[in-house]
Amino acid sequence: MEKEEDKKVEEAKADEAKVAEEPKVEEVKTEEAPKEEAKPAEEPKKPEEPDWKDRYARLLADFDNFKKRTARDREDTYRYAESDILRDILPTVDNLSLALGNAKDKEDDFVKGVQLVCDSLLKALKEHGAEPFDSVGEALDPEKMEAIATLPSEDVEDGKVSNEVKRGWMLKGKLLRAAQVVVSSGKANG
Repeated sequence: MEKEEDKKVEEAKADEAKVAEEPKVEEVKTEEAPKEEAKPAEEPKKPEEPDWKDRYARLLADFDNFKKRTARDREDTYRYAESDILRDILPTVDNLSLALGNAKDKEDDFVKGVQLVCDSLLKALKEHGAEPFDSVGEALDPEKMEAIATLPSEDVEDGKVSNEVKRGWMLKGKLLRAAQVVVSSGKANG
């Protein structure tokens, strides 16, 4: 049996030697018609990477604007926080002024006491930034005045305020209470 195996091994070696001795066949290139160059398929465009410096700068600016707006709102809140209480005091000032205007004896001690109270209220209002504004003789300003009637007037021309029913007030340059006024319609016909 050994002989058979030796024979098979020798045959395998011989086959290997034949293969090694055979001339190598070179691949022959055949000329084919020139092919059109294949265009690379268009790849979907990748979104450009965001400019992080630009985004950071914009975010920083937005945050800075937010801080400024918040500070301004906070300042306005503090600045006009007293407007509600001052607005509540104004009818008392109106009533005291009306009482003083209708007093018969200006030298009476009681009238003088009411005058002191009215003056101290006016002083307190002024210290807090509230000041009255005049509207009689002025043209009607709908942002500061509320027209409650129109009446003819010999003294005041058409469209101007002839009488003030309630005085208007400003608080630090902002309207606290609109003046209630009567507007002239010009001279009476007749």
